[in-house]
Amino acid sequence: MELLTWLQTTNAGEFLLTMLVSMVPVIELRGGLPFGVALGLPPWEALLAGILGNLIPLPFIVVYIRRIFKWMRRHMPRLDGVVDSLERKAHLKGSKVTKYQYLGLMIFVAIPLPGTGGWTGALAAAFLDMPLRKAFPSMAAGVCIAGAIVFCITYGVTAMF
Repeated sequence: MELLTWLQTTNAGEFLLTMLVSMVPVIELRGGLPFGVALGLPPWEALLAGILGNLIPLPFIVVYIRRIFKWMRRHMPRLDGVVDSLERKAHLKGSKVTKYQYLGLMIFVAIPLPGTGGWTGALAAAFLDMPLRKAFPSMAAGVCIAGAIVFCITYGVTAMF
């Protein structure tokens, strides 16, 4: 069976495709959940796929993003502007998190608005030198809260019960 056909016609394929879409920066869970339902997944399965997909990149961002930026500056100087912009964004968003530390990180990730979310929260955690073992539970809780908010906005509170 062709991969694309499998992704679009099987429950497992739709689940995986929803996870992949939820891994994309900016789109994340906010777009992954409606995307999964549009593919044909039941809303609860789309929510689970969106949460898992949104969580997968976060540990890698926290642990490796500084090294990646350093490598990019050394080997791809044309992208210095992009790196500078992302670092500024991380520091700006990080200032909002600093006051409340891990609770602030969770709340920041939980707000399903542009400029917030798991990717930006992970960037902020990395630039605030938050250890992954402490930052990840906060980010995971924030992603789950964001998922519940998006779920309720998209499908109504009654769909939860």
